[in-house]
Amino acid sequence: MAKITMTVNGKKSTGDVEDRALLANFLRDELKLTGTHVGCDTSQCGACTVHVDGRAIKSCTMLAVQADGAEVVTIEGLAKNGKLHPAQQAFTECHALQCGFCTPGMIMTTAALIKDNPKPSDEEIVHGLEGNLCRCTGYLNIVKAVKRAAELQAK
Repeated sequence: MAKITMTVNGKKSTGDVEDRALLANFLRDELKLTGTHVGCDTSQCGACTVHVDGRAIKSCTMLAVQADGAEVVTIEGLAKNGKLHPAQQAFTECHALQCGFCTPGMIMTTAALIKDNPKPSDEEIVHGLEGNLCRCTGYLNIVKAVKRAAELQAK
């Protein structure tokens, strides 16, 4: 067992984890932050995407001990002071979800994408969302939502 401490959504969190415990499982099982979804356990779907030290990371392929000392933001911590993040607002406005299972990961990936590239082209959006799978939407509204999120962030 290893003792780890990280700041999750602005709050210091400490726990004892097995060396092989995944960050996704620590967030979900120990911290009860169930917005981080685990869809595939193989890093294929992106539903588990969170931000670790400002980078979008698939938490199902990162060990919890690797996040020791890190700043972690999950979908639950993306909104600030009761105001949705532009990516969250855009996904709502553009109806970029159906079942919603992939949505937290898509939103976390979008937030990182528009932070790094405030005016992404369609091609850059498609490339930026690679590794995030949606089985319901056909992606058209997701691409629209990323564009809208970039617009909202620029305001």
